[in-house]
Amino acid sequence: MTERDRERRVRELRARAQSIGGGVREADPAAVVGRVFAVQAQDAVAARLGIRARGSAIGPEAIRAAYEDERSIARGWFMRGTLHTVPAADVRWLLRLLAPRLLSTGERRYRELGLDATLRERADATLRRAVADHGPLTRAELTERLVPLGVDPVGQAAFHLIRHAALRGILVHGPERAGEATFVALGDWLPGSGEEPAPETAAAELARRYLRAYGPADVTDFAAWSGLPVGQARTAWRALAAAGATAAYQGLTALAGAGADDGSVTDGPDVRLLPAYDNYLTGYRSRALSVPAAHERAVWPGGGVLRPTVTVDGLAVGTWTRQVKAATAEVHVEPFEPLPAAVRAALAVETAAVRGFLRAE
Repeated sequence: MTERDRERRVRELRARAQSIGGGVREADPAAVVGRVFAVQAQDAVAARLGIRARGSAIGPEAIRAAYEDERSIARGWFMRGTLHTVPAADVRWLLRLLAPRLLSTGERRYRELGLDATLRERADATLRRAVADHGPLTRAELTERLVPLGVDPVGQAAFHLIRHAALRGILVHGPERAGEATFVALGDWLPGSGEEPAPETAAAELARRYLRAYGPADVTDFAAWSGLPVGQARTAWRALAAAGATAAYQGLTALAGAGADDGSVTDGPDVRLLPAYDNYLTGYRSRALSVPAAHERAVWPGGGVLRPTVTVDGLAVGTWTRQVKAATAEVHVEPFEPLPAAVRAALAVETAAVRGFLRAE
């Protein structure tokens, strides 16, 4: 097998794992999030587009229902301290595993903002009472409750206190109100705990979920995606190997038995329009297998921006933009190079699906 063939095969397996290649599409939002474990969600519309791209005819209303009616998926700060949508049953153990480090690394920023430990405790109590008595509440409404504590309503102090309460398991994102996020009490919104890994095996479970959604990969990819220290990531990786849960694949690691045919088929190139900040493109330390080096700056122009991307069987072939006005929605694609006819045909179908989704938003 040549190096080019190896790269193509690894990319195809990753694309299938992420439900963006090989004809793989999940039936509903909960199935999508369950498969990929975490959808990057700092941009709420982009998160919905990311779920759409991995599903079969999933519309905005189905995604709203999964968040708000079924409560099968939930949005919060998890891997790397970034907003993600994850299975609701996994929220609590993820917070127990990840939040202590995130809170610790946030100490410097708390000091810069004048948010000492006493103020943070008072803010946690205030926010707990606010959502218990009046929730769901928007960020602005929660900020109003913090002002009597001496918190400046302008700037980042209130945001960091809200995030602090979320990391401590007090708040979680609730229903949207007129397109704006609200916060609710975690215990009220997601009362069921579900089956959770023991604390001593939680990091290994996170590694297992990662490999199922992103494999084949290596431990440095897992550390970069999760935000765990490399030492802890390596320990989790070794624990999976010791349990016989992993296998070597082309110099990388995969879950044992991964890559088997799951029955999905595709008659031609599998084209997807991935949103800005999509987890497929943020899930690895290196972008070499997913974005051609010559076009990397078109996808990552700098300043923390990650543009919406057109992929074919997991390989980026262009970028795209959306424009929504009233009842109309336009999608503009900028390919890196001229596209073959079969790709153009599949792209037309995918573009029409995105337009329909955006019109229904």
